[in-house]
Amino acid sequence: MAKLVECIPNFSVSRERDPAVFQGLVEAANSVGGCTVFDVQSDGSHNRCVFTLIGSPEAIEEVAFRLTKKATETIDMTKHEGQHPRMGATDVIPFVPQTDMTVAECVEMSHRVARRIWMELGVPSFLYEDSATRPERRNLAACRKGQFEGMPEKLLQPDWAPDYGERRIHPTAGIVAIGARMPLIAFNINLGTSDVEIAKRIARAIRGSSGGFRSCKAIGIMLGERSIAQVSMNMVNYEDTPLYYAYEMVRMLANRYGVPIVGTELVGLTPAKALIDCAEHYLQLEDFDCRSQVMEYHLLERNI
Repeated sequence: MAKLVECIPNFSVSRERDPAVFQGLVEAANSVGGCTVFDVQSDGSHNRCVFTLIGSPEAIEEVAFRLTKKATETIDMTKHEGQHPRMGATDVIPFVPQTDMTVAECVEMSHRVARRIWMELGVPSFLYEDSATRPERRNLAACRKGQFEGMPEKLLQPDWAPDYGERRIHPTAGIVAIGARMPLIAFNINLGTSDVEIAKRIARAIRGSSGGFRSCKAIGIMLGERSIAQVSMNMVNYEDTPLYYAYEMVRMLANRYGVPIVGTELVGLTPAKALIDCAEHYLQLEDFDCRSQVMEYHLLERNI
C-alpha cells in the first residue's frame, strides 16, 4: 500500500480579509501532483486559514514548501491583525502519519522541509511536538509565545535559537513551527456572551498547562464579526481527553456565569472515532463496537 501523509499548514491570512492572497495559497496547494486538498477553512476573526492535505511524502514535502514560498511572498506580518496567536506568515506546518507511515518518518520530513525553507526562503523555524530538539519546544504555545512582534528579542535568548536559521526572523514572514505529531482536533465552543473574560477564565480552567485536561490546549477569544466569545481549543489526544469531556466542562463553567453554549465548530478534518466516541457517550450505548456496528466501516473494509 502506498505511503500517505497528512499535512495541516496554518497561514496568517483569511479569505474574508484578503481574498487574493488566500486564493494564491489555494492555487499553490493544488499545484502538486500526488497531493489532494481535502479541506480549506478560513476565519476572518482569527485572520487565519487552515489547509488539510493528503498525499505521498514527496508530494507533501513539495506542497508544504510551495505554500510557504507563496505565503512568504504575499503575507506581510508587520500589518497582520487577528484574534489567533501567530508568529509567522506560515505559522505552523504539522506532518501527521497516515497509511504505512510512522511518526519517525514524519520527523525526518520536518527536518528536510525546515532546512529547505531556510536555505531557499530565509525563513527560520522551530521544530515542535515529536520533532522537538528540546523538551520545552514540544509545546507549540511555548514556541509561539511572544508572537511575531516579540520574536526578534526572543531569538536572542540563550534557549531560543531557531532549529534551522539564524537568530533573526524574516522581516515580513516571521518564523514558522514545523513538526510531526499524531492527529489533533481543533474544537471551538461559542458562548452566548460578548464578555471575552468569561471565555478566558474557562480556557484557563480546562487547559492542561493550567491544571486542567492534560491533552487540551485552550484560549479565550472574541469573535468580532459575531460579537460573541469563544473557547478555542486544540485537543492533542482525543482518546486521552475526549471531546465530550471538554464540552461538558465548558458547559458547566459557562453555566456558573449564566452563559449558554450557542454552538460548536470543528476546524479541518476530524478522526471519525472522536465523533463516534461522543455518540457512544451521549447515547449511553452498551457493549458498542464501532468496527463491527457502523456500516461505513464494513463498506470501507470491503472497498465498496
